[in-house]
Amino acid sequence: MTIVEVLKLSADYLQKHGSDSSRLDAELLLACTLGLRRLDLYLKFDRALSAGELDQYRALVARRAKGEPVAYLTGHKEFMGLDFEVTPAVLVPNPDTEVLVQRAVAIARESQDPVRVADVGTGSGCIAVAIAHYAPNAEVWASDISPEALEVATRNVSRHGLSDRVHLTPGDLMQPLAGEFDVVCANLPYLPMGSSLPAEVAAQPAHALYADQGGASLVSRLLEEAPSRLKPGGRVLAELDPGIFAVASESAARHFAGHRVHRDAGGHQRVLEAWS
Repeated sequence: MTIVEVLKLSADYLQKHGSDSSRLDAELLLACTLGLRRLDLYLKFDRALSAGELDQYRALVARRAKGEPVAYLTGHKEFMGLDFEVTPAVLVPNPDTEVLVQRAVAIARESQDPVRVADVGTGSGCIAVAIAHYAPNAEVWASDISPEALEVATRNVSRHGLSDRVHLTPGDLMQPLAGEFDVVCANLPYLPMGSSLPAEVAAQPAHALYADQGGASLVSRLLEEAPSRLKPGGRVLAELDPGIFAVASESAARHFAGHRVHRDAGGHQRVLEAWS
């Protein structure tokens, strides 16, 4: 079978098994199997696959059909135009989070001085790395309670050549981060326990998805702790689920001088920005 034939069959199969990005999934898995770029699949569309390549590819497609995230199967995910290593120890970087990063980068670029940024609950390190990459005047301190996540983040920081400006440390929320910050970023767990989720989301680490108090507990703690850790004029940027925005907004109103919301590409309330 040729590349183009395999892609069509696999995309159809994945669509029947619930994938809403079946063609893209098929392409990413085949490119990974063959060690090619996605573009190369179409430059070599009539190339025949060996029996071994077909077996390897079919195994990946079968796992994807059962709900495993493509990023866990390939070991990579693009975020903010950058390539990140991803393992089941971390959340898969989500395009919705780019709203937070874009705002943090804009704040950093407004300053002529070095900017201190905290990334609380860094996971794969995608937020910390992207901010440091796009805002050369930013230095980032990132924390996470998961040693396995920090191992992934360490590799991502290194692969992007940012070990001198992105510092990783274990610990809970801002507790391990010293000093005051111009920007505090956080994509903390914010889903209620027992949420009904698509299989590919539910396959990600539970401790990075769910929080008590209907999903609001960790975000509320951060909003209580952060004001004392901000420089004058400092900002907090917290990613949220729209379902907890009301609770988070009330907390922000108690602890900050002002706050606003940024919506994601789908128009959903996604990032709370608060300032002292």
